[in-house]
Amino acid sequence: MSDFLQQFGDEIKKNVPGYIAIAITEIKSGISYYSNSAVSSFDPELASAFNLEVVKAKLNAINALGLSQSIDEIMISLTEQIHIIDISENNEYFIYLAVDSTKANLGLTRALLNKYKKEISGKL
Repeated sequence: MSDFLQQFGDEIKKNVPGYIAIAITEIKSGISYYSNSAVSSFDPELASAFNLEVVKAKLNAINALGLSQSIDEIMISLTEQIHIIDISENNEYFIYLAVDSTKANLGLTRALLNKYKKEISGKL
């Protein structure tokens, strides 16, 4: 598992313009299985823990509304950053990614996240 996660992190760091940080977190427990940051003051595990509450709140809202829907992604645009929360297909994990909004290529970023999101569900 750790080789896969390390490869995933390396691919994201290398190929995502404006990369800041990433974490892969289990929704049920809140445990981060992988995290990395290109900025020493940015703690992706702490950010992921707070964003876990966002994910849980949205899942609860979907359930309360009786919607037969699932979350694909949550995007939060800040003044200088974009934070993407990409939920695995089985709703067990999420990828939290922070990028610099002035350098980010969202099409490329989403394509890479979608590629690995499918593999995460099967390997974790």
